[in-house]
Amino acid sequence: MSAPKEIPKNYEPAEVEERWLKTWKKESYYFDPESKKPQFIIDTPPPYPTGNFHIGNAFNWCYIDFIARYKRMRGYNVMFPQGWDCHGLPTEVKVEELNGITKNDVPRQQFREMCRELTLKNIEKMRQTMIRCGFSNDWSNEYITMLPKYYRKTQLSFLRMYKKGDIYQSEHPVNFCTRCETAIAFAEVSYEDRKTKLNFFDFDGVEIATTRPELLAACVAVAVHPEDKRYDRIRGKTLKVPIFGHDVKVISDEAVDPKFGSGAVMICTFGDKQDVHWWKQHNLDLRKAIDLSGKMTAVAGKYEGMSSGECRKAILSDMESLGILKRQEDLEQRVGTCWRCKTPIEILSERQWFVKVHNEEILDAANQINWTPEHMKMRLENWASQMEWDWCISRQRIFATPIPVWFCSKCGEVILPDEEDLPIDPTVDKPKKPCPKCGSTEFHGEEDVLDTWMDSSISVLNITGWDGSGTPKLFPAQIRPQGHDIIRTWAFYTILRSVALTGSHPWENILVNGMVLGDDGFKMSKSRNNIIAPEEILVKYGADPFRQWSAAGASTGQDIVFNWNDVIAASRFQTKMWNINRFVLMHLERGYPEDNEATYLVDRWMMHRLSESIEEVTAAMEGFQFDQAIRAIREFARDVFADNYIELVKGRLYGSEEGRGSALYVLRTCLDALCRMLAPMTPFFAEECYSYLTGGKESVHAQPWVESGFKDDEAKAEGDLVIKIVSEIRRYKHDEGLALNAPLGHVAVYTPLQIDDGGDASATLNANVEWRSDKPDLQKIVSGVSFNMGLIGPNLRNKAKGYMDAVRSLSDEQKITPPGSVMVDGEEIAVIPGSFEPVFAYRVAGEEVDVLQPSEDVIITVQKE
Repeated sequence: MSAPKEIPKNYEPAEVEERWLKTWKKESYYFDPESKKPQFIIDTPPPYPTGNFHIGNAFNWCYIDFIARYKRMRGYNVMFPQGWDCHGLPTEVKVEELNGITKNDVPRQQFREMCRELTLKNIEKMRQTMIRCGFSNDWSNEYITMLPKYYRKTQLSFLRMYKKGDIYQSEHPVNFCTRCETAIAFAEVSYEDRKTKLNFFDFDGVEIATTRPELLAACVAVAVHPEDKRYDRIRGKTLKVPIFGHDVKVISDEAVDPKFGSGAVMICTFGDKQDVHWWKQHNLDLRKAIDLSGKMTAVAGKYEGMSSGECRKAILSDMESLGILKRQEDLEQRVGTCWRCKTPIEILSERQWFVKVHNEEILDAANQINWTPEHMKMRLENWASQMEWDWCISRQRIFATPIPVWFCSKCGEVILPDEEDLPIDPTVDKPKKPCPKCGSTEFHGEEDVLDTWMDSSISVLNITGWDGSGTPKLFPAQIRPQGHDIIRTWAFYTILRSVALTGSHPWENILVNGMVLGDDGFKMSKSRNNIIAPEEILVKYGADPFRQWSAAGASTGQDIVFNWNDVIAASRFQTKMWNINRFVLMHLERGYPEDNEATYLVDRWMMHRLSESIEEVTAAMEGFQFDQAIRAIREFARDVFADNYIELVKGRLYGSEEGRGSALYVLRTCLDALCRMLAPMTPFFAEECYSYLTGGKESVHAQPWVESGFKDDEAKAEGDLVIKIVSEIRRYKHDEGLALNAPLGHVAVYTPLQIDDGGDASATLNANVEWRSDKPDLQKIVSGVSFNMGLIGPNLRNKAKGYMDAVRSLSDEQKITPPGSVMVDGEEIAVIPGSFEPVFAYRVAGEEVDVLQPSEDVIITVQKE
């Protein structure tokens, strides 16, 4: 497109961003499978399509877009795909909420269709926010996990792992949400601090303390510590369970804490994870007292049908009536809850599907990946080391990838579909062949569905082209960017699945970012009223200040606090850059001799500093340290380029043609470099500036990353000194009450360096600056006296004026070395120590000058006009 002829005075982000969004072609970001360029594939997180692309998503996608845009400029064939993790509980819960139903109130297929419709609407809303943020997604590689093209691969991966023996079905205790009526994995359990009661009661003559009396019906043993002498008399005997009457054994186990409660523990199936360990270790009975909907079962006798909460109250009331409830104590407890609805989880034993977790293989693969920050790998290692159960992958929901399995109604044989028939829904489709074991043609399909992590954990396989025939051609991906909150889920499960299906690690690098906190320092949540929507920021300040905030707010891996002031500061930087842009372009448009090199000292100094900045920004971008990159760009643009260099070359720019071409060459080079360095982080702003620089003929995003090998250490040292001297003289002018552009007279700078700045310092300071390499012949003289009135006034009172007149009349030597006394109106008065000191002046060749000494080997003399 052609840029306007005249650059506007003010930068208007809304107009600029809308214009470039209409101009940019999405095809520019497509991955080219036939390209000879080195590939750079990004395994991006597929968000849940909630309709709200929240600020945490946007922050993460800023990181991804910085990488994608930077790598394209470095000559890579980049794939920045966009996925949507559609399946699972969040969508079902929302559909139930919006329609005032539960999943069981409508036919299965109708409920799934309702989920699909909501999901597609939400995806479109989120797409628009992403586009508005300037993300350069490769929409040709978009995937939606609920569509057959994708979940066919999920089902194929299930079949492959099942046939290998990595997936199996078994009855085993699992974490279960009775509100959502589904099993959940350990990684989906969130923990909250809650207050409860520790209830002490008489258990057949033994005092027991429990927080869950409703599980009394599920009691299968009582455990005591083997060295707890209090229980020697009952160890190995049986006790009768109060209220319910069945007998249980008293067992010894070192895991019992003698100091907690009464030191005797009832083991129930299942109150917590420890109960499961004891149940396995001691081969105890299984008593299911709570069903999948959270109601008490027939095992609970007269309490059958009650919720667990109702049963707790009823049993405590009955204990009180029976006189066996001894006392209650308040207890702070950390409770495992469902990650979605916050309902306390139950551990229930049901038949479920599991994936075998091979921890050593996962850790070996993790060690082959470069982690940024490196310490984040420890989170995965810690999680893997405490994984005691296999991954439960079956869910008792509807809107998810169907488990591709049938069961023979006659003999129970597991029937698998042929791979070429995938995808299938076993609740709708039927096997094409009779049962291979008994020949029956009566089947029932598996109604459970797969954990949504089974979909998203093959994202990297999907984008690299996996079709089940082996390791994909594009595998592994080059990077996985993600938050630290899903290391134990998405990262862990993806590594697990990649190892199982390809035998290799999934990515070369993993980049872990932090979470976005509200301006109150807490995690953003509706309950805290500290949520900021990205759209709110975009409307007020535009996309680029938001993107700058994402880059500058925190180092990689650390949580970031959202602060409006940071966005405002980013906007102000763009205003500063816009003014720099206008200034440079104004001088470029005047026409100039086309110099192709920097010839003046300050120009060469500027080119050297530009090279240093390019190296610093490039290193930061290569290391994914975006905060360091944006900080280096800002400091270079404001402090080095604008405040120092431009101020120094204004004399040449506004003056004669001599030296102007060299300055303009540097101005153009620096502005070009700044546009390119800013392009990954502020794509709209950089494009607008670059369009004026090139006349709208080229896009900054189609340019290679900026490089500069200019090195001139001598110019660097000499230029630094020029900058320092100019700064020192400006400070002197300010202290003397002079305007910065006021004429100053003659300034001599004595330095060991041989300086020829071409008159830049003289023009900048409005002075005759002479650079000298000899030593100044300074004559130090006493020019006056400075009095300490804090001493003179209180001590001499009405004699103070006479005292000061007497001091002024002293010789220069006496002013330096005061006498013991002075005569005041005929009276000898002792000189007060510290009451005055001489003021010195300097002369050079008989002319009085002011002397500044900014460093040990540099002296400045100023002879005012």
